[in-house]
Amino acid sequence: MARLTRLGAKGAILDVYEDAIQKLCQAIEHLSDEALITVLDADGMDENCRSIQTILGHVVGSAYSYAIYVQELTGKGKAHPGVRLRPTVSAYINDINDAFTVGVFEALSDPDLEEFNPNRKIHTRWQQIYDIEQMMEHAIVHVLRHTRQIEKFKIRLGML
Repeated sequence: MARLTRLGAKGAILDVYEDAIQKLCQAIEHLSDEALITVLDADGMDENCRSIQTILGHVVGSAYSYAIYVQELTGKGKAHPGVRLRPTVSAYINDINDAFTVGVFEALSDPDLEEFNPNRKIHTRWQQIYDIEQMMEHAIVHVLRHTRQIEKFKIRLGML
């Protein structure tokens, strides 16, 4: 594992993002497939947060989106795979690890992470404007927030 051997700001972002992803995987690794699909918030306003399954579909889709935004900034964007609901925890763990964006960063250097020119920033579909560093900080916190939400769902399922 490359963890903690990565250098500079880019390395730190990747290490912290990987830590967040690992924490998420640890939070779900012992879930049954039945617990995965159990709807715990049927009346909630956010359809992405009704079950652990829908949360994970959203998190994986978002992880791909963040990578694609960075790639588009460097002229190498690709199509978004869309949100996919998986029937098993192991499928989500594979998806989460596949979505990890190490390859997106290979051609970037630390100075590429910060951008002050608004015309050279990432303009998101939710109307925020980020440079690469800010986008990845958002990605890290996004994973952590949904990991917390999953832990709360596990309490409701009687698993903690």
